[in-house]
Amino acid sequence: MRRVFISGGHGGLARAIVECFSAAGWETDAPSHAALDVGDRSAVRRWFDCHAAYDLAVCAAGITRDRPFLKQTEEEWDEIMNVNVTGAAWCGRCAAAAMVREKREGQVVMIGSYASLRPAPSQAAYAASKAALAGLVKSLAREWGKNGIRVNLVLPGFMLTEMTAVLRDSVKEAALSRHVLNRLNTPEQAAAFILFLQDVLTAASGQVFDLDSRIV
Repeated sequence: MRRVFISGGHGGLARAIVECFSAAGWETDAPSHAALDVGDRSAVRRWFDCHAAYDLAVCAAGITRDRPFLKQTEEEWDEIMNVNVTGAAWCGRCAAAAMVREKREGQVVMIGSYASLRPAPSQAAYAASKAALAGLVKSLAREWGKNGIRVNLVLPGFMLTEMTAVLRDSVKEAALSRHVLNRLNTPEQAAAFILFLQDVLTAASGQVFDLDSRIV
């Protein structure tokens, strides 16, 4: 049975990935923050040391603390970078190390954001963290390609999840207005694309896939 790891297991996107891949016959491991703090590199290493290699790792854990940059605290900046950049990098690194060790081809998918391309005010830390993933993915794809390991970045678009539920209605309406199709993706659609990327787009690596209709 093929196996997938999904970080950020209690988030809306992660839950949708679990449901999608489980329905396709995959074994899923999707630890919550309480079970695995991705910002703790030692904890990440222990997790992957205790599990056999996965066929796919989806680095879906992410946080935001939107605030004008002159009012952003050092602690908030560090927390965002630790989860969104270091957490994704170390989950991907440990997943790939296990694939190499067990001579197994696989894929690492990282979750980006439209904010990395067209950030709004007060999103400096979040936008910077997500922009960092694009460079990370392209470099790792070149580095790990010889091992048969693909690395891709998926920008799922603005979705109604726990992360966006706290936003004001005016913010949600403004986000929707920038979609030329006037509709939002769902977590289930994003999960289905990741499964498609795994099973069908098997020659794709080092790519950035933007899934909604906001034009960059």
